[in-house]
Amino acid sequence: MPGFMTIILVLFVSSGLLLAAVARPLMLRKVQPNSLYGFRVRKTLEDPKVWYDANEFAGKCMFRSGVATALACAILYFVSSDPLSYVWDCVAIAMCGLALSLFLSFRFLKRC
Repeated sequence: MPGFMTIILVLFVSSGLLLAAVARPLMLRKVQPNSLYGFRVRKTLEDPKVWYDANEFAGKCMFRSGVATALACAILYFVSSDPLSYVWDCVAIAMCGLALSLFLSFRFLKRC
């Protein structure tokens, strides 16, 4: 099933890179407070300074998570021999990265 693993590789590497691309404007403080895009909780929406600080931090976390997911799934592609374990490993890597980003972002927000 090398074709199946290649599809999974493309899916997870692209989703990791997409996450990094979406996070970049946040970490560069280019996204103004809005109701659609960013780390949107009551505290960030009420105070522009908190918005920019929290979104910069969350953007950095998401950027790192996206790049790490893309790299880890690309490396695993060459190491893994079982397609099903490759899928679950990539899912676990992506979910752990996102969960860690969310946890760290909320922890940072408490200090703002």
